[in-house]
Amino acid sequence: MNAHPQATGQQELGQVSRRGFLAGAGAAAVAMTVVAPQAARAYAANEKIDIGIIGCGGRGTWILDLFKENGGYNIVAAADYFQDRVDGAGDKFGIPADKRFTGLSGYRKMLEQKLDAVVIESPPYFHPEQAAAAVEAGKHVYVAKPIAVDVPGCQSIAESGRKATEKKLCFLVDFQTRSDPFYMEALKRIRAGALGKFAFGESTYHAGDPFIRMYDAWKSDADNPEVRLRSWGLDKVLSGDIITEQNIHTLDVMNWIMDQEPLHADGTGGRTVRPVGTCWDHFVVNFQYPDNVGIAFSSRQFEGHGTQPEGIRNRMFGTQGVLETEYGGQVMIRGGGETFYRGGKSPQIYRDGAVANIATFHKDVLAGNVANTTVQPSVRSNLITVLGRTAAYTGERVYWKKLLESGEKLEMDLKGLKS
Repeated sequence: MNAHPQATGQQELGQVSRRGFLAGAGAAAVAMTVVAPQAARAYAANEKIDIGIIGCGGRGTWILDLFKENGGYNIVAAADYFQDRVDGAGDKFGIPADKRFTGLSGYRKMLEQKLDAVVIESPPYFHPEQAAAAVEAGKHVYVAKPIAVDVPGCQSIAESGRKATEKKLCFLVDFQTRSDPFYMEALKRIRAGALGKFAFGESTYHAGDPFIRMYDAWKSDADNPEVRLRSWGLDKVLSGDIITEQNIHTLDVMNWIMDQEPLHADGTGGRTVRPVGTCWDHFVVNFQYPDNVGIAFSSRQFEGHGTQPEGIRNRMFGTQGVLETEYGGQVMIRGGGETFYRGGKSPQIYRDGAVANIATFHKDVLAGNVANTTVQPSVRSNLITVLGRTAAYTGERVYWKKLLESGEKLEMDLKGLKS
């Protein structure tokens, strides 16, 4: 993900095709092997970790600053499709020219270098194959959300996480809320019964369009594959659409609260306001959970003209209290007696969450902690976004089990791009 989740943004893409599920979730991982698997090496206390990054766009260079500030990393290599982007990062962080790689397969060449870990910040469409290749190459993996754009991609990430643990490698998915102390304490209390029995919930992501900066490029030549790649946030295949690329922040909190799969979803949406691209600019979805618990979700990426509240918010109503959360704002539990939790605000959660995850990644690599606990919930949250998107696209009720069985895959036509 290269866009700030709170930044202030139905036409079909001819290049999209739906295909059956790949034969086995591990097929992609096997196909993407770059070098022979190697055993994870031991690390001394306070040792620096050599990292390479895949994806040198806005968020890629932003997060490299945080890795540098941490002090526990050496930034030694970079890969991006575009020469100007990899050079921008290379010049800024002192990466030698011979350790800068371009083209669609540039990351494979980077994985052949002497690296301990890989940071994946490319468009979400590429995350599964790049993560699989990194694990096969014996590298620890730090990957941005969303982890994938479709069911097979999510299943590939799950398999890569499993293989990483098997090979004693760390695999961390960078969700900022999961490391926030107020969210963690609130969810701990809910697990202990603070809300009582759940009644219903609300999940919203209302904000402006974070991809306005890509409008001009898209308008100039949307049929050019390199223009599409630079404008990936406007492309439903490269990004997974707004419900997967951005709205996953609030749907991940929903998943965290419920701690189980939804039964099914019904939805609608469209591209009514946004003038360019193939992504929708709003979604409205109802997620049905066991025990007759429904959660109403809505999102928009266009000007709200001052309507409030905006932002990334969740509410869960129970028999004893109500949980309220806002990304960067107040997290609290309303109710009487022991139910009440004042909580607090984390206005810098976007940065602070990434800083915390970077520190955790360093600690886990050095300690050899390969439990990789972020993988399973991240896979489920990503699949929830696909469930909602599929329900909205088709206008039909979509069942969780049927979604996983269908294995529908988004395909990008990469013809015209250099390898």
